[in-house]
Amino acid sequence: MGAINAFIAGVTRLNDAVGRVVALIIFAMFAFLLLEVGFRYLLNAPTVWTNELTQMLFGIYAVMSGGYVLAHGGHVNVDLLHSNLAPRKRAGLDIVTSVVFFLFTLTLLWFGIEMAWDSISGWETSHSAWNPPIWPVKLAIPVGTGLLVLQGLAKLLQDIMVAFNLTDATDSEGEQP
Repeated sequence: MGAINAFIAGVTRLNDAVGRVVALIIFAMFAFLLLEVGFRYLLNAPTVWTNELTQMLFGIYAVMSGGYVLAHGGHVNVDLLHSNLAPRKRAGLDIVTSVVFFLFTLTLLWFGIEMAWDSISGWETSHSAWNPPIWPVKLAIPVGTGLLVLQGLAKLLQDIMVAFNLTDATDSEGEQP
């Protein structure tokens, strides 16, 4: 059990660190949009790059934060049933529904790797007036999905331990899973 707990804690720490760094992208997006508003309405000189850059940053923000959100219980679930169950039954339900989670995320990972590889190998750009490289955004898809899959595996292991009473019903932070 020590190795499993270490794996769960390590993956959660990794996703927590990545999530905290990725959260800072919001400030960059805010600054670029504010800059665009200033240039457009105060100086009557709109930029060609701020909207596109903000969209790319938001894409990275969205795909890289999935593991963090899962680690902190922020994904949507049907609380009507889920919240009324005892911890062991809740963990059992989460084990059953994890099949759908892994089918979706592993499919996304597979196709994300293909898409990122094609983009990187051709040094893909946006073909806009600004024409920035977009392969870093596409590379974020399999990286973020891989982090989400790892956190999903950590949650599955934690749910198995709770459902089969292999540990108490609390995680490393003392919260209910």
